[in-house]
Amino acid sequence: MDALSEFVFAPPPSLFLNVVTVVIPVVVAMLGLSEARGRHLQYSKFWNANSAPKSLEQFKLPSWLGMLLAYTPALLAGVVSLWFFPNEDRRTLLLKSALTLHFLKRDLEVLFVHKYSSKMVFDTAITISSSYFSSTALMIYTQHLSKALPEPSIDLKNIGIALFLIGIIGNFYHHFLLSKTRKQGETGYKIPQGGLFNTVICPHYLFEIIEYFGFAFISQTFFSLSFAFGTAFYLAGRSSATKRWYASKFEDFPNHIKALLPFVF
Repeated sequence: MDALSEFVFAPPPSLFLNVVTVVIPVVVAMLGLSEARGRHLQYSKFWNANSAPKSLEQFKLPSWLGMLLAYTPALLAGVVSLWFFPNEDRRTLLLKSALTLHFLKRDLEVLFVHKYSSKMVFDTAITISSSYFSSTALMIYTQHLSKALPEPSIDLKNIGIALFLIGIIGNFYHHFLLSKTRKQGETGYKIPQGGLFNTVICPHYLFEIIEYFGFAFISQTFFSLSFAFGTAFYLAGRSSATKRWYASKFEDFPNHIKALLPFVF
């Protein structure tokens, strides 16, 4: 703990926060393990991957609507925190602004960038929405409680800002490239190209992970750091499944393409 105190705030005096700091990232990481094993959250190319009773078919949403449902509550959490508590310290204001910008970008991408062809199971939309909303609200709340604690001796805010900017720009760029794989009216999948798609199949996930570590470095709390690791595990599992899906659908899928990390994984 003495070594960690140089980099992160001490845990706040809240049993609830200390419990969810462990529980929520573990749950998210377990979802990643399920993805790697073939049990998927049902959206994007895996929207109909798992068998479900026919009675649940009416609970499938258009993908764009499901994604808005997934992202918008977290966006509102950030906006409300900025609106009602605008005079926070610099670290807290940076964190809230970065989170709000992240989910605003995601909603705008849903509306103006992505080209959807499938549906999204309602349960999946609720699961993702709950995860994003709770993690966003808890990151902000943990930061608020940490203001009364001694600052870590090593300030990582500027590194966090740099990571966040790299992540959000890289994530948008590769989402834009993905959108270009389909012409107007097309619904099928193609092997994406350009940028880091030439080395990994999910560079947009890689940059999202970088964003979440940006949040963690801005925040320097145990909760934000543990959730960044949970997010990394989930997206690693999802990207592994995505690579297998492309390899099964396209005979010309390049063997050198990795799932998430260039030349490594």
